[in-house]
Amino acid sequence: MNYSIQTPLLLLLVHIVFFNVQTQSQSTDLISKTCKKTPHFDLCLSSLQSSPQSSNSDISGLAHIMADLVLSNATDTLDYIHGLLKQSPEADLQKPLANCAELYIPVVKYTLPQSIDALSNGHYGFANYGISDAAKEAEACEKGFSGESPLTDRNTLVSSLAEVAVAIIKLVQG
Repeated sequence: MNYSIQTPLLLLLVHIVFFNVQTQSQSTDLISKTCKKTPHFDLCLSSLQSSPQSSNSDISGLAHIMADLVLSNATDTLDYIHGLLKQSPEADLQKPLANCAELYIPVVKYTLPQSIDALSNGHYGFANYGISDAAKEAEACEKGFSGESPLTDRNTLVSSLAEVAVAIIKLVQG
């Protein structure tokens, strides 16, 4: 066996493994430190850790990931509302569901995409304004129900994700 070839290969392998572990540890530290500065630590942590892009992201990248998650969840909520409306719900749910659709449509089609674009271009104030608006619209949707809302969990998630995104964007702003 030729030890002169195996030793450098082994050292290279050890270096690669150590570098990967160190990089993963640094990204986990950044995510944890960032999430501690948001209003919903557990939601922030689980959301960012579940995103493969977060392991290679700086704080600006984490803000983008959260903004994208707000848009994704708002879109899912709007799709869910449309599904409920197609099922011909009881009369007492029809009006608040239609109102929620009216609140979510501009958020999904205009406000959040423009906010994400603003974030990409360093216009943090505009990005924060638009993402904050998404939270307000989700809360307004929820308040439109006189009884039990079929959207409580979804509205709460959109609002909470938006609050986390705004907090991270404020960290990027400095």
